[in-house]
Amino acid sequence: MRLFKTKNIKAFSDAELIAEYKRKGDNEVVGELYKRYSHLVYGVCLKYLKNEDESKDAVLQIFENLMEDLLKHDVTNFKSWLHSVTRNHCLMFLRKQQTILKKEHQYEYEYVSEAVSEISFAPHEKEVKEELLTELEKALNFLKEEQRICIELFFLQEKRYEEVAEITGYSPKQVKSYIQNGKRNLAIHLKSNI
Repeated sequence: MRLFKTKNIKAFSDAELIAEYKRKGDNEVVGELYKRYSHLVYGVCLKYLKNEDESKDAVLQIFENLMEDLLKHDVTNFKSWLHSVTRNHCLMFLRKQQTILKKEHQYEYEYVSEAVSEISFAPHEKEVKEELLTELEKALNFLKEEQRICIELFFLQEKRYEEVAEITGYSPKQVKSYIQNGKRNLAIHLKSNI
């Protein structure tokens, strides 16, 4: 350690600093790497995160992690390795933020959906809805019998085309035709009576 301290730490190459850190675990070595590269790490963070405060926090986290990472990995080109570490840190941070945002949006959607479902219709809205349903029932009676039967089975009883065909004895093509024509005739009748 004394031999290392007698020499000026700034004169050491990155590889020498890393080797010394692995041997002695001296945090002063990481401090020197921080002095050399923190501005570059900050630039990369700012490029990805686009926020000064988050970028400053990321720089500190990256250099904190560096103390463990340097002991685990054999680093030959420190500058490019640090760039990769920084980029990966930022991408992981952004993914985590997206996950949080998705969860917040999901929560907001569920909250709004629950709130909307709990709100009962205003009195006049109920009356309007009941009037429309009454008009629809009356309009159904103006349809031809085959159209009315197919529409009632398909829309009110929620039967599939095949089931309507089976119940009525009409072919599936006829059922589709009766439903389409019946819908069109219902719309025409309802518009003329409004």
